[in-house]
Amino acid sequence: MADGGIIEIGLWQLSAAYAFVVLLLVLVRWRGIRREREIIVSSVRMTLQLVLVGYVLGFVFESRHPAFSIGFLVAMLVFAVYNTYKRVKHPLSPRLRRVIALSMTAGTTVSLGFFILVVLMLDPWYSPRYFIPIAGMIVGNSMTGISLGVNALIQGIHRQRQQIEGSLMLGARPQEAVKEIANEAFDSAILPTINSMVGMGIVFLPGMMTGQILAGLSPITAIEYQIAIMLGILGSVSLTVILFVYYGCRTFFNERAQLLDSDGTS
Repeated sequence: MADGGIIEIGLWQLSAAYAFVVLLLVLVRWRGIRREREIIVSSVRMTLQLVLVGYVLGFVFESRHPAFSIGFLVAMLVFAVYNTYKRVKHPLSPRLRRVIALSMTAGTTVSLGFFILVVLMLDPWYSPRYFIPIAGMIVGNSMTGISLGVNALIQGIHRQRQQIEGSLMLGARPQEAVKEIANEAFDSAILPTINSMVGMGIVFLPGMMTGQILAGLSPITAIEYQIAIMLGILGSVSLTVILFVYYGCRTFFNERAQLLDSDGTS
């Protein structure tokens, strides 16, 4: 046990945790579920990525230069946008791709800036020990939200294509014709965040709060941080998704208000 009562995990202890991966492999093999390769690859990638990030963060925390914090944020956004593209089950038009990227960038940076400058009043604002972990949580949750929103919007428009075209023929504007679908997409995107907030503290203790408590921080202080970050995540997801829904719907119509597919073709 280290100073301050913090339990340090040794190499052999960390290796013992991989017993859970072995357990999952045994279960999927027993049930005939062909997921062995994905489980092994994901476990190896997680380990290598986190070890690499750990060493990089150690260097960044020592340097305390704003370029490193901004660089991490840019890298997170690029990966998040790319991962969102991969999660979508339908072809994406260049216009829709741009809307996804701009919504992610604008929604997360505005929310992160407000959280850092107004809620935390961090000085300096780029302090990597706070900036990078908070940015990661905000960007990661926004990525999940916008991925759900994109899929829900595209599937809704495909499923109700005839109704939309009928509304357009009756004189409805494109925004009016897809309003219900857009609302459903927004609802689908923010619902996981809302559900996690409902069960937080009673059903489960969130990761950030648990980590701070394990690190020796007062439970009350950890709770204050967790409430603040969850509200920040809620705001970021909401802003990111509403920007996407508002501008993304427009990419499904041409200048003559004709309905297009998600890849931009009529």
